[in-house]
Amino acid sequence: MPTVAPLRGLRYDPKHVGTLSQVIAPPYDVIDAALQTKLYERHPANVIRLELNREEPGDDERTNKYSRAARFLKEWREQGVVMQEPAAALYVYHQEFEVEGQTFVRRGVMARVRLERFGTGNIHPHEETMSGPKQDRLLLTRACRANLSQVFGLYPDPQGEVQEMLDKAVAGQPPVEATDHLGVKSWMWPLTDEGVAAKVAGLMGPKPVFIADGHHRYETACNYRDEIAAAWAAEHGGETLPPDHPANFVLMMLVGMSDPGLVVLPTHRLFVQPSVANAADLAAKLGDCFTTRTSWKGPEAAETVWSNIELEGDQGTIGFFTAGDQTWTLAKITPAGRTRMDAVAADHGAAWRGLGVSILHRLVIGELLGAKEIPTPGYVHLVREVVEGLGSGKYPLAALVMPASVEDIRKVSETGERMPAKSTYFYPKLASGLVFNPLD
Repeated sequence: MPTVAPLRGLRYDPKHVGTLSQVIAPPYDVIDAALQTKLYERHPANVIRLELNREEPGDDERTNKYSRAARFLKEWREQGVVMQEPAAALYVYHQEFEVEGQTFVRRGVMARVRLERFGTGNIHPHEETMSGPKQDRLLLTRACRANLSQVFGLYPDPQGEVQEMLDKAVAGQPPVEATDHLGVKSWMWPLTDEGVAAKVAGLMGPKPVFIADGHHRYETACNYRDEIAAAWAAEHGGETLPPDHPANFVLMMLVGMSDPGLVVLPTHRLFVQPSVANAADLAAKLGDCFTTRTSWKGPEAAETVWSNIELEGDQGTIGFFTAGDQTWTLAKITPAGRTRMDAVAADHGAAWRGLGVSILHRLVIGELLGAKEIPTPGYVHLVREVVEGLGSGKYPLAALVMPASVEDIRKVSETGERMPAKSTYFYPKLASGLVFNPLD
């Protein structure tokens, strides 16, 4: 793992904003227009004004959502709404949440992590990125000169040694507390003990990091670092950027891959296309690549089908709903199907070819159903959302697919490959607004 270091973070002063719950927000990429408005109305200093400022009539290159975000951050610092930590700190961060009636606590630590380009060191991506979001985040970073939300990184720690040390160090101290719009509770403890920080850095030093969420933010941080380095060289006679310059680092939440609260939700698919007439038609098209069972009728049977898939625990088991006959089909890949998948996805490694989402899109949709170009499907995470979507009558085909596990992410990432879109959904999202990482 690259250097892990504490930071003098910027934090909201409770004396100015009251309860922290009023000023946090989820990451920018899961905020729709309705939630953006709700967060704007929640508090005049809600982090939404930084993380995802609204576009306004008359915006131009000089006055726009990025310049407004920078102005808000500057004013909040001047007014004391946001204060800087007196000493460099690690930020121990726990989240308590519920999934399907079960309570979990995910534990980690926020720190500065030294940047390195993917493929050049020990930080590994698992998803593809797009130019649009990276340009958006770069413009925001240039304007605010700060990381406003964390990259989510995973590291191997089978015995939980790092987190146990961190939790012991903050035991008995009152946390900073907040609850988000979904009821997820956050607890954060600034930890300024230099000895603990040194031990954490030493323990994490040899470990790889796998990006769970925030690929666009991480690559943006690298791009920003390169811009700052170029400007520094131009101003200092070709000198390289000092290694301790803040732009060499990015704010990251680090969670052990064996943490009991690490939850990866599935991302089920609701297809507008392709249309399959009925279960018999589907079985015929799947051929000898899958064995099939059809014993369930109606959207509501999704719960039972999903229980069967979870019981199988196999990435090659997929549940399909054909609206034409309101039937669920449980399909399990065969050795012939594996061979066919190896052939149609020969451009990818074995770990990638074994993923449920890869099998679904490359083998089933693209090859066996002959629909390589289709509209983007609807993506949902809970089975009840699948049932609700099918109840709308808009989707002729649905698929229940296993989520990629943390181990799957590790295997694919270590080969240098990226997973298909929507392979993982780490729940819950990290809260923005707990701490900012200044880059100036």
